[in-house]
Amino acid sequence: MGLGDVQENGNPESMGLTKSKYRRMNDDSDFGDDYDASDHHHQLETRRNSTRKYVFACSVFASLNNVLLGYDVGVMSGAVLFIQEDLKITEVQTEILIGILSVMSLLGSLGGGRTSDAIGRKWTMAFAAVIFQAGAAIMTLAPSFQVLMIGRILAGIGIGFGVMIAPVYIAEISPTISRGSLTSFPEIFINLGILLGYVSNYAFSGLPAHTSWRIMLAVGILPSLFIGFALCVIPESPRWLVMQNRVDEARLVLSKTNESETEVEERLAEIQLAAGLGDNEKPVWRELLNPSPALFRMLITGFGIQCFQQITGIDATVYYSPEIFKSAGISNKSKLLAATVAVGVTKTAFILIAILLIDKVGRKPLLYVSTIGMTICLFSLGVALSFLGEGTVGIALAILSVCGNVAFFSVGIGPVCWVLTSEIFPLRVRAQASALGAVGNRVCSGFVAMSFLSVSRAITVGGTFFIFSAISAVSVVFVYKCVPETKGKSLEQIELLFQNDYGLQGSEVQLGDVEHLVQKN
Repeated sequence: MGLGDVQENGNPESMGLTKSKYRRMNDDSDFGDDYDASDHHHQLETRRNSTRKYVFACSVFASLNNVLLGYDVGVMSGAVLFIQEDLKITEVQTEILIGILSVMSLLGSLGGGRTSDAIGRKWTMAFAAVIFQAGAAIMTLAPSFQVLMIGRILAGIGIGFGVMIAPVYIAEISPTISRGSLTSFPEIFINLGILLGYVSNYAFSGLPAHTSWRIMLAVGILPSLFIGFALCVIPESPRWLVMQNRVDEARLVLSKTNESETEVEERLAEIQLAAGLGDNEKPVWRELLNPSPALFRMLITGFGIQCFQQITGIDATVYYSPEIFKSAGISNKSKLLAATVAVGVTKTAFILIAILLIDKVGRKPLLYVSTIGMTICLFSLGVALSFLGEGTVGIALAILSVCGNVAFFSVGIGPVCWVLTSEIFPLRVRAQASALGAVGNRVCSGFVAMSFLSVSRAITVGGTFFIFSAISAVSVVFVYKCVPETKGKSLEQIELLFQNDYGLQGSEVQLGDVEHLVQKN
């Protein structure tokens, strides 16, 4: 019996089941003379394909809310040029308008954990979509900056709910072997939304200022139609159902997302064990405020990686790419927006590489490549803007550096950040601990978005990116010290990585460790 079998099943009983299941599948004599091995394997393969398609569809539908976040980020980078012209807003008002979305989304993220534990993961996604669409409609019709801000605040709260619950939901319905790639789907859809926002900017940039930005924002309402359909298709999280003592419903969902009945019962037993560990313990929020050493390490990892994802300046690069390219020497508005489309295409294309590799090479190698690559690109962008002037070489290096930065972001820390925070926490605290991580993400995003213009005026745009480069270098050290490898481990077993300093040392789970944990439970 190999380590992979131990990691997949997690206890001696389940390992025994797997071994006996293996013998039954391969020893035709156990089934009698009439057993048709080829037909049996065909049935297994049919169920396996059906399960994969179902989980894939659920992951796609659960990620649709993230299109709204991405679209808003992308479209606002261009729409704000026309809002400034139409509503005559100041630079400070521009910073507030852009950054308030991230600041208010922390309220949604804070409430999202409690809400998803109360009404379920699925209906929390529905709630998020409704709030965002109300905000988008108000923004589209806003006659003044004040009304525009009201819509922006609502949209931010809706995004806060949506951005924290989608990865949690997908992690809880996904098989262990493909959890990393599936949990990366929300980041794919954020990137897709950003690209659509950039394309919308370019497409409607020729219209009068009063009309163009309203149409740009109105297009963001359309995904609600698909989200409504998605909620009619996807099931509730089996782990949430177990927490509500709806075990039969959980078993039905697991039967659609796992490849055999034996595996269904194994997963259900694991979830019931995990859900029952805290029956008579202190409330979740008190546990988070006074965590055990293992939970404290989990919080450091989850909160830290979420903060580093944003304070390395990705939102400054995305929101203010027209300003960056203008500093590099591009003055034509259409050319500015066309350059941002190139950024969006790059960001979306490279997320696909992460999806293909995250369950093969692991989370940590991708984080190393991402953070080191971002550090180099951010530094070269600072050089281009500070020392090369507005010539052809400076413009070319600036565009290349921005595209490189978003590419390395998409390959690693962009998607892996959400994967890690959705899988490292125990079931009892998972939703609310993930919400804390999302709060850190949104606070840092808002801080960057609301201060970028002011800081860049004080120390130049190039100087600002030198600071981002230094922070990105620190993130490399954080990954080395605080992030363990979670590839190929079930959600219930990942807790072991954070016992006895495993989380901070980045050690792998060994066979003896797993057997010790099983005996302990």
